[in-house]
Amino acid sequence: MATKHFTRIWDLKKEEALKLIERALELKRSKTWERKFTGKILGLIFEKPSTRTRISFESAIIKWGGDSVFLSSRDLQLSRGEPIKDTARVLSRYVDILVLRTYKQETIEEFARYSSIPVINGLSDRFHPCQVLSDIMTVMEKGKDLYRDKIVWIGDGNNVAQSWIEAASLLGFKLTLSCPEGFEPEKELVETAKKKYGAQIEIVHSPEEAIKDAEVINTDVWVSMGQEEETQKRSLAFKNFQVNSKLLQMASPSAIVLHCLPAHREEEITEEVLEGPQSVVWDQAENKMWLHMALIEFLLESN
Repeated sequence: MATKHFTRIWDLKKEEALKLIERALELKRSKTWERKFTGKILGLIFEKPSTRTRISFESAIIKWGGDSVFLSSRDLQLSRGEPIKDTARVLSRYVDILVLRTYKQETIEEFARYSSIPVINGLSDRFHPCQVLSDIMTVMEKGKDLYRDKIVWIGDGNNVAQSWIEAASLLGFKLTLSCPEGFEPEKELVETAKKKYGAQIEIVHSPEEAIKDAEVINTDVWVSMGQEEETQKRSLAFKNFQVNSKLLQMASPSAIVLHCLPAHREEEITEEVLEGPQSVVWDQAENKMWLHMALIEFLLESN
């Protein structure tokens, strides 16, 4: 049987994604669980810095009774030219499940091809699937209806936005994205989502149009890791896409605001909104850990 990995949302079936979210909510509510993975080791290979993704995964495996081993890219022979396939096959003999946070989606996909243990995408240039599953968990936890409420993304059509597109197409809910011209999600991805899944994806260039009557508002930084040389260009392009109180007034009065963090206050979101009553970012951050617990359980028990 082929090893099951989680490199992107589309690796899952609809029922698997929903069960993962339901299980994460159950774990959070119960606060008790069997330490069923004693002796299991979670490996973490991170080429990019991380606070929430690293600690939430480490906490998740420890809660299950297991342990973790963390390696940054500078600690690995990969940085000296060892082929990915060699590293993947060796680490498969040392650990039981692996999280990879890297620059290129192709790195994760190649690692998964040669790995006999489950490989999880902890972030790549194209996708951030664990983040989006925990975001949807938060949306559901807050009583929002994925299929009736208006869900919008405001800002860069980045890796998180693209995982939202995959989630919307897989689960069958509508998604509106508002991005500056030239910063939209990959055109091919959107077309595939529509053709393969019949996705209801709308992309507009007006944040005011997008946010009208929205119940769920999501945003992210304007400059992602590795794009620092584009800071000035992006700041100009995104200046009208800030989630602030004026823009928020156009949404539903009961709207919630999400941000996967870290946030750059007074850039993509204001301090007032981030710390305001409609912000759910702290619950959103916590939910990564519960979702990661559910994901670890699902993959270890599926393989």
